[in-house]
Amino acid sequence: MTDPGTSEKLSFPLPRTCPFSPPAEYARLRSEEPMSHVVLQNGRTAWLATRHEHVRTLLSNPATSSNRAHPAFPATVADIGVFAQKGFLLSMDSPEHALHRRMVTSEFTASRMRRLRPRIQEIVDECITRILDSGNSRPVDLVQELSLPVPSLVICELLGVPYETRDVFQKYTEVLLDRASTPDERKHAFGALLTFLGDLVSSKDKEPDDALLSRLAVKYREAGIYDKELLTGFAVLLLIAGHETTANMISLGVTALLREPEKLARITADPTLTAGAVEELLRYFSIVDYPTARVALEDIEVGDFVVRAGEGFIASAAAANHDERVFPDPGELNLQRETSGHVAFGFGVHACLGQNLARAELEIVYNTLFRRIPELRLVSPPEELPFKDATVFGIHRLEVTW
Repeated sequence: MTDPGTSEKLSFPLPRTCPFSPPAEYARLRSEEPMSHVVLQNGRTAWLATRHEHVRTLLSNPATSSNRAHPAFPATVADIGVFAQKGFLLSMDSPEHALHRRMVTSEFTASRMRRLRPRIQEIVDECITRILDSGNSRPVDLVQELSLPVPSLVICELLGVPYETRDVFQKYTEVLLDRASTPDERKHAFGALLTFLGDLVSSKDKEPDDALLSRLAVKYREAGIYDKELLTGFAVLLLIAGHETTANMISLGVTALLREPEKLARITADPTLTAGAVEELLRYFSIVDYPTARVALEDIEVGDFVVRAGEGFIASAAAANHDERVFPDPGELNLQRETSGHVAFGFGVHACLGQNLARAELEIVYNTLFRRIPELRLVSPPEELPFKDATVFGIHRLEVTW
């Protein structure tokens, strides 16, 4: 078996030197050191997998742990206690993970999302109408007027969270996911979110409604395992994951499509192509690597390498989605590309629970925005936009006009 070598270890996370590409070093690693050792922000060392086949092998192996409280877990931030919160599915192992995921899986099926599409369409149309009505106030920040409001309102209605409180959870989510936040800032933000949603869970107990949090409470009580702390953690995870990633993908996708008008013209001429375009945009940007970190519980053979029991690893989704062996010319945004097998939503038992919801929101937003504002254009060149250096890659502000 091969040793990862004695070359100087890279620091992880690796920086994106181009906003439209994953870290440039990933290409070299895939070719020369597909299983390499990197140094994390807390000073520990972990494996980094950069080839598509290795990433899927690792993420589908049951002899791994997602427990962020595990002493060997490869944390990309120093204070992993935030993400080890009770109720966080992404930090659970089986059989606990399987039990709690079953409680909520039915809420995010493809068929349920199809039933939700008319309401998503209404929300998108309302946002775009407000943008058009504010035409004299151009330019408009699409992040604040569309990218954040759409997924935030959808997840609020789904969970039963008052939408007027969105400034609270959006502010604290940004602190949690910003790599520049200090441990104290992140701890405070997380505590505030727990208090906010803990109070909401208590109110649902007293006055239940037909939203997801109330339905989950009923399911847990019927199963005899109701736990307010767990349900609160569950609510925090769903709220963060339900708006932050999709909001960033809306902004990034709009930017990429406006950057290549000929490709945009194809999907505006034939909206049935947009679903495929969404998959390519997800692959192309691959905005989240962090949930694909694990600890090996047994020795795992990965190609010519062995990840020993007790070693941590990060299976990079961004690197895997740009693997030339699977996606030829991966740096090109090819809206007709065969993208099956991309791992933008992770892979295996921890694959993103809300991926069907995200797909529906993205497809509806892109089709509606470019149909209703065909003259939409960026105010600044794409390369000059304020991109986020955060756990979830994105754009802080996206000024557009028409």
